[in-house]
Amino acid sequence: MTFGEQPAYLRVAGDLRKKIVDGSLPPHTRLPSQARIREEYGVSDTVALEARKVLMAEGLVEGRSGSGTYVRERPVPRRVARSGFRPSGGATPFRQEQADVTMRGTWESSSEQTEAGPAVAERLAVRRGDRVMRTRYLFRDGGEPMMLSTSWEPLALTGRTPVMLPEEGPLGGMGVVERMRAIDVIVDNVTEEVGARPGLAEELQALGGVPGHVVIVVQRTYFASGRPVETADVVIPADRYRVAYHLPVK
Repeated sequence: MTFGEQPAYLRVAGDLRKKIVDGSLPPHTRLPSQARIREEYGVSDTVALEARKVLMAEGLVEGRSGSGTYVRERPVPRRVARSGFRPSGGATPFRQEQADVTMRGTWESSSEQTEAGPAVAERLAVRRGDRVMRTRYLFRDGGEPMMLSTSWEPLALTGRTPVMLPEEGPLGGMGVVERMRAIDVIVDNVTEEVGARPGLAEELQALGGVPGHVVIVVQRTYFASGRPVETADVVIPADRYRVAYHLPVK
């Protein structure tokens, strides 16, 4: 086989990927062994090994101890609907992150006071080291982990108020907009920046992914009269979900 200018291992990985996508190598099928790849494509052991590594990094195959490497089941991507903040109705944390009203999700959370690091301080327009309330969420749909969120709120704003703890008190679990309104802070804008990166080990463990899987990261910040009042990182497994935005036309 002639491989031209593209590295041989990428060409081998590309051909195997095509077979996985078109069903020639269906889910749960054992991937050809390293020796078989070497013979079929006329490449070295090193090239065969690197091609298999590419497919594993892409999440297309998985290794099973003592058994070999197998094609993974490819989930049908589901939708995570986002539509900005909802100024009335008391949006729950799940509804705040997932605007699709047909979904009925649950969440787990924990909050703790900490110091703002450089990135969080910049996003909240506070000084590095200022005290913030950090809340971590794990969201589930039908019992399946679907989303992580870590939020930060400046304690200079919420400290010593009934809404200091996002999930406790009279407005616990009611979402940022309602909670801020209770202390006369009117949220009037929200921004979201969307990117992607390899998932961290602890993220993939919580979300049920495998090493090398890519996650979608939504950096969200709520503002009141130009002042950041909450910022969050929302982490979504890219192999199982797509982010869909519903934006009003003004």
